[in-house]
Amino acid sequence: MSGCPFPFAWPAGPAQPDALLQAHRDPFRTVTLPSGDDAVLATRYQTIRALLADPRISKDRNRSGVAKMTTRPQKVFQRRIDMSPPAHARMRRLIAREFTAARVETMRPRIAAIVEELLDRMAANGAAEPVDLNTAFAFPLSIQVICELLGVPAQERHHFGDTSNPPWDYIRELIERKRRQPDTDLISALVAVTDAEDGRLTPDELHFWSTLLLLAGYETTANQIAGGVVLLLHHRDQLALLRADPALITGAVEELLRCQVVGTSLSMLRYVTEDVTVDDRVIPQGTSIIPALECANHDPAVFADPGRIDLTRRDAQQLTFSAGRHFCPGAPLARAQLQIGIGALIERFPELRLAVAPERLDRVDDHFFQGFRTVPVRW
Repeated sequence: MSGCPFPFAWPAGPAQPDALLQAHRDPFRTVTLPSGDDAVLATRYQTIRALLADPRISKDRNRSGVAKMTTRPQKVFQRRIDMSPPAHARMRRLIAREFTAARVETMRPRIAAIVEELLDRMAANGAAEPVDLNTAFAFPLSIQVICELLGVPAQERHHFGDTSNPPWDYIRELIERKRRQPDTDLISALVAVTDAEDGRLTPDELHFWSTLLLLAGYETTANQIAGGVVLLLHHRDQLALLRADPALITGAVEELLRCQVVGTSLSMLRYVTEDVTVDDRVIPQGTSIIPALECANHDPAVFADPGRIDLTRRDAQQLTFSAGRHFCPGAPLARAQLQIGIGALIERFPELRLAVAPERLDRVDDHFFQGFRTVPVRW
């Protein structure tokens, strides 16, 4: 993406926070997307919060005139995610009736048990050779948790793990099974959920949301877990603080989330449906605009010394999960996994360390997503 004031790379290296800080000198900047289309990049925290809350800023990228992110054809699944506000809002309200923070809280003991099982396995296998944290811990944890939430039986979880080949038919069959034999899981609850105004989820809507929750619910969280551990192992002073006071874990996770945004700015592309005035600037109807969440999370007007990782920070009101009507519904579940998973991992393995230098980690090279292909560790 040309014209971008900061590189699209995870901030594991020392240059990235500086580039993010420099971006705030120009709150709106025209950039050229990989497709060749132009868009406006918004970089300041309060500006981005205002944009995300404004109903005139649409996520519906299916309409004509919206800048294309890449020259690759948009998948049907992505087109559904980018649906118009009325349809999206109705489905979100129905999902929110059942996918609640209270439901996530009831899962915490089970999340802790899964974490301990995975750590036991890691300890039993030993670390004579480097172990990939992704395959040994982060991904198995997030896959098992989201499958338990949605009611996927343990013997059927092999269907998941490859987001490039979603198990569409399996998910549809699972929904029908839950319709016939409901249980206490989320899919069963979504099959039954109804509202006087919003009605019920149609079979097609239920299939879409179940697939979205399954696929989006594990890959992003797994990379947040692995990325958070990378940041801690790269900043040993902060790791020592957390080990000395495990009660810091809640705030520590917020700071780790502030410093790593798994979805790139390109994934936040929006469309202005009517003229909007923000920061005394008129953004005309028809403009494609990108709220750069990683820039918002490093805005010096909001965060003291934003380029520094500080697990004791009290101002970590990060926007990693977005805001407004597109706030990530899985945020409570992701937070629970990060808090329990990272806390237990660093306690179990006090000598945990990266097996390669941070700059040698193999990053995922994608326009929409950031992470590491492997995270080799020793202990």
